[in-house]
Amino acid sequence: MMERSLLEALATAAQGGTSGTSVLSMLKYAVLPIAKVFTVCFMGFLMASKYVNILQPNGRKLLNGLVFSLLLPCLIFSQLGRAITLELMLQWWYIPVNIVVGAISGSLIGFVVASIIRPPYPYFKFTIIHIGIGNIGNIPLVLIAALCRDPSNPFGDSDKCNQDGNAYISFGQWVGAIIVYTYVFKMLAPPPGRTFDDSEDDELPVKASGENVVPQLSKYPIPTSTHASTVPEDEPLLSSEEVQKECDNSVGSKIMGHVKSVIKFLKDKQLLQPPIIASAFAIVIGVVPFLKNFVLTDDAPLFFFTDSCLILGEAMIPCILLAVGGNLVDGPGEGSKRLGVRTTVAIIFARLVLVPLAGVGIVLLVDKLGFIPKDDKMFKFVLLLQHSMPTSVLSGAVANLRGCGKESAAILFWVHIFAVFSMAGWIIFYLSLLF
Repeated sequence: MMERSLLEALATAAQGGTSGTSVLSMLKYAVLPIAKVFTVCFMGFLMASKYVNILQPNGRKLLNGLVFSLLLPCLIFSQLGRAITLELMLQWWYIPVNIVVGAISGSLIGFVVASIIRPPYPYFKFTIIHIGIGNIGNIPLVLIAALCRDPSNPFGDSDKCNQDGNAYISFGQWVGAIIVYTYVFKMLAPPPGRTFDDSEDDELPVKASGENVVPQLSKYPIPTSTHASTVPEDEPLLSSEEVQKECDNSVGSKIMGHVKSVIKFLKDKQLLQPPIIASAFAIVIGVVPFLKNFVLTDDAPLFFFTDSCLILGEAMIPCILLAVGGNLVDGPGEGSKRLGVRTTVAIIFARLVLVPLAGVGIVLLVDKLGFIPKDDKMFKFVLLLQHSMPTSVLSGAVANLRGCGKESAAILFWVHIFAVFSMAGWIIFYLSLLF
């Protein structure tokens, strides 16, 4: 169980923090990571401004594609693969479950809030996503690093504090990637037959990008027409060649047919994405000692590949923050105007107050049920942090790909501003609860 009750923790937090830890120290731990995020976003803002004009809209779109296709998969593969083992995977099983539970509880809160405030028509699901999906990667990693760097941190040895915290956060990132590429990607789809902004139709990604489609027809359901066009192309090839008919009866052909069916299903459902593929490879290689010693360890024969992934993975956070900052070149006003003040305030309050409150209840419950290690305070701290982060920057990048990037950038702008204060209060409360 948690070492202290909620009432005791609230009393200690109100009196000035934990024993040996001042309020000013906790404020420093919370504010510095957010300040770093804002600094990089501001650089993106400058690069996209009319005075520099390097990060133009098409450039930001290409940058998002680079992040999702290369940099994020490299980050997940290198960090998760090096941190995970079969034994630790069994011990840490609740970390990815906590992310899923947090997304479900946050989305339920978002649905209730959206039902009450009734946001503008295209933004009902948008409101749910920006309340329900928090930042479980870059900000927690920077926050843990800032917290553990201080020798007087409440978790003890700085090296062990940093190593454990980074390992716990890295282990959960693959689940976040799956959530972003499945749930978030589907939920942020524009309404049928239209887009979030009709003036940006040509900026929306087309699922079947290789097809020659007349621009006016892109507003109508494309999957039906593509299905009708691909089936006739495949069937004549299968029926015209005798060799193919003979192979159809073999066991190998049947197995390959099933594999192709599974791959087609995954592609259709948007599940076969680079970050998810990287997560699968990291888990498989990381839990097999021979493969891990061959690829991931420092003295592995193929460590040059892992080291290259580490270098590329480090570029993911600044690149995605540059893209988000570039979306703010016109200021948060345009996106905020489309959403309205009531919707914006509701998202900020629900994400930074209601969702963390629900998260505290969830972590206390699973701790009482014995689902998490009893004496590992860093483990519990990471679980609590996962529920109290501001809206996910990756969700904002997906929103940019879906055509509602300006609205999402405005929400990210305001949420991260107020997160400076909310995170400081929640960190003080969490440390008071744990120590």
